[in-house]
Amino acid sequence: MAQMKYFYELTISSSPHVHSPVTTQTIMRDVLIALCPALVGSVYFFGFRALTVTLVSMAACMFFEWGWCKLMKQNCKIYDLSAAVTGMLLAFVCPVTIPYWTIILGDLFAIIIVKMLFGGLGRNIVNPALAGRAFMFSWPVLMSTWVKVGFENAAAPLFPVDVVTAATPLANMHQGLMPEDSILDIFLGNVGGCIGETSALLLLVGFAYLLWRKVITVRIPAAYIATVAVLTFLFPMGNPRISWMLAQVFGGGLMLGAIFMATDYVTSPITKLGQIIYGIGCGVLTVLIRYFGGYNEGVSYAILCMNACVVLLDRIGRPTKFGAPKKEAAK
Repeated sequence: MAQMKYFYELTISSSPHVHSPVTTQTIMRDVLIALCPALVGSVYFFGFRALTVTLVSMAACMFFEWGWCKLMKQNCKIYDLSAAVTGMLLAFVCPVTIPYWTIILGDLFAIIIVKMLFGGLGRNIVNPALAGRAFMFSWPVLMSTWVKVGFENAAAPLFPVDVVTAATPLANMHQGLMPEDSILDIFLGNVGGCIGETSALLLLVGFAYLLWRKVITVRIPAAYIATVAVLTFLFPMGNPRISWMLAQVFGGGLMLGAIFMATDYVTSPITKLGQIIYGIGCGVLTVLIRYFGGYNEGVSYAILCMNACVVLLDRIGRPTKFGAPKKEAAK
């Protein structure tokens, strides 16, 4: 019997074949929404200048990205809101007294040097906002003048004013002393510090929103915060031990860094094991810098250092190929 051959014509559209409502714009929009509680809190604690500094920073970042794209004749995508997120985060890690020219220079460095010169979104090797902050420490006095919470003149949005300065909780702990503020005040944000990092409570509200929207996972923040908690509990520099640990966890920029900085898609690992190791590494470096460094806050530099290790961590955490021989899987 002669074999019958059947021919079927299959028409396939061009890729991609899977469509999703999740885009860069929707992700960045969710991050901005998650940061809004901390922004509202900063206005309450430090006055309306916190809002104007944040808006200036966001506008400057979007302008610099737009200007670079126009200059280089590239397709401009500031509508994806990634530049706005960078500007907001950079403002959040600055004191409310920061001069506008200083934060604009930080925005320029973050967008042009760290992001666009490396190829734009998705190609930068370190977090742009944190790199911009590190650059802004070229003016250390401006970056370390902390305003006393509730001082009314700090609300002046347009003109330089005299302010009442106050020590941050980490400044006291860096000297081996317990903070003057209560743990509750540190948790709520009623302490001196950067614009968006003081209220752990409001940052945790944003964290819950990001988890609900599935923008990030809990692995990196949990590994980071837990590492700092364990190390500071086991090796306290002040008493009581539990209060020292809680002050280290809630004080400074740990919550902001662990939730919003360390989880940056571009500069964090994509493998599960890599993310856990990354979070632990950030925690260890943070404690080492806080305890033994000349600077009392270690979050920014810890994350920047671990950004440089992401490629290696992804290789370590790479899952074994299904059915691959052991020698091949080990490569």
